[in-house]
Formats: sequence, C-alpha cells, structure tokens
Amino acid sequence: MKILYAIQGTGNGHLSRAVDIIPELQKHGKLDLFVSGAQAEVVLPYPVKYKSKGLSFYFGKQGGINFLKTFQNNSSKDVIKEIKSFPVDKYDLVINDFEPITAWACRKKEVPIIGLGHQAALLSKKSPRPKFIDPFGEWMLKNYAPVKKYVGFHFEEYDKNIYTPVVRTAIREATPKNLGHYTIYLPAYDDKKLVQLLLKIANVRWHIFSKHTKKPYHVGRISVYPVSGHDFIESVVTAAGVLCGAGFETPAEVLHLNKKLLVVPMKSQYEQHCNAAALKKLGVPVLKKVKKKSIKKIEAWLEDAKPLNISFEDVAGKAVEKAIGKFKN
Repeated sequence: MKILYAIQGTGNGHLSRAVDIIPELQKHGKLDLFVSGAQAEVVLPYPVKYKSKGLSFYFGKQGGINFLKTFQNNSSKDVIKEIKSFPVDKYDLVINDFEPITAWACRKKEVPIIGLGHQAALLSKKSPRPKFIDPFGEWMLKNYAPVKKYVGFHFEEYDKNIYTPVVRTAIREATPKNLGHYTIYLPAYDDKKLVQLLLKIANVRWHIFSKHTKKPYHVGRISVYPVSGHDFIESVVTAAGVLCGAGFETPAEVLHLNKKLLVVPMKSQYEQHCNAAALKKLGVPVLKKVKKKSIKKIEAWLEDAKPLNISFEDVAGKAVEKAIGKFKN
C-alpha cells in the first residue's frame, strides 16, 4: 500500500509528533512525507518527498498572530494551484495532520484520507470548549483541512476516536530533574518585553526560548535562547515548571514529565482556547495574557502550584492501527 503522510509544518508540535508516528505508518506500506507551512524549528530525521509554504501563520510579538505578515506571505493563487496539481491520486491512502493542500486535493480527486492529529480530536463535540464559542474558529477547525474520518489526540480520551497525546521518545526516555529554573515558550510574545516583566519577580531563574532572537543573551537571572529542539528539551526536563502557550504537544510533555504548568492561550487561536478549557478541567491554571497585571498570578503559581501526577501511555502504534482500520473498513 502506498501511503502519503501530510504534516502541518507551522509550529513544532505536528513535526515532533510525526517523528513517532512515521515508524508506525511504515509498518503498513511504502510511505512518502509531505510538509507544508513555515515557522517550525523541528527537522524530521526522515526524507521529505514534498515541501510547500502551504498556508502558514506567522507569530507576532503581542501574544497573537501577525496577520499582516501572514497575509503577505500567503498566496491564495499558489495554494489553489498546488491543490489542483498535487499528485494525491498516486496514493492508496493519505494520512493528514491538519494539512490543507492534500486535504482539499483528496476531496477534489476523491482519494481516501484519514485525519490523524490533535485538531482532529476537536472535530468531536465531546472535546472541551471555552465558555464563549467562536463560530469562525469552529468553521476553521472543520474546513481548514477537511476530513470525514479521523483519529484524534487530546489530553483525555473524550470520545471513542480520541487517544491521549503521543509523547515523543526524547521526552518519554528522559530522566526528569529539578534544577530550580523555569522554562518559558511563548512564541507570540516579544522576548525583550518578557525579560522586563520577569525582572520584577525576585529570586527566580528563567529560561526563555524565543522565535524572535537568533543569539542567546542573559539579563540578570534570565537567559534567552533561540528555539532549539535539544536545548529546549534539556531545559524542560530539568525545570521546576513551564510557562507556555496553550498548544498541545508542549503542555502534554510538561504534564508527562510531572512539572508545574501554566498556560497562556494565544489571541485569535481558537484551538488554543479549546486546549486551555481542557487543561483547566485537569487542574492547570490558565493566564489570559502576559502583562504587568499578570505578575501576582505568576508569583502565586510559582509559590503554590503543584505537579498533577499525570502520565501518558505510548499510543502511537494503537492510533495508527485505528487510522489504517478506518481506511480498510
């Protein structure tokens, strides 16, 4: 069987998960890879046959998406052209992790496609939602990379087609330690503004990983680094706690490592607000924004928060088997 695995390349989470999904898919046939999107630092240790800019979102510095840069760097004509020309019909099955070009190409050419990823879990009405439902956000989840059949990943098994997170091997095999520092990954915030804010909190060491700096620098107890897979993993594994966006992979890994977690959902990212609602149910504190008024809440988290003693079993093989089963049935 010829399988195409199409992966969303905006951000690091999809590619991090793919490292463990790929060997499982290879057990079921000849596998080719397609990565579309930008803004990712993770490099797959496997040959990628197809690459595209796709539909990429670019992070800003004020807690949300830089919509001007996003529109400037995305050409709808190019995307439509790629959808029409992409050779999905060469494959028996497309496994899709929220990748729009192949999803729409499969719909156009009637090629079998199965969604496999976190956003797929949000297609279930049983997945948690924030108090205020965003109709456009709901529309995007269903239509950005449309699939009819799916297997999803979420923080809990909310539905029969949903598994707990795929925790990458580097995290699963790590030995957690507590060296006393706190790790921050907030790609939609300016690291310089974060530094000025965190300097107001006494006697805490911070490691900030930023998409907006190319060289490491240090200010007092705060160290700022460019985003690097190995350095970031090392910092998280040895941290006392992690402050990050309400994405999926990073919070899941922090929970699995039994670290304190504080999340900040990105503005205009409905998926992250859904994730924040799910994390809040688990007992994870949620911060609306990072600003001067947030200092007291961050200090309370530093002082009072405790790890939640959550661990996730290795589900990559089971999830892939389920996805292949949906194709065969």
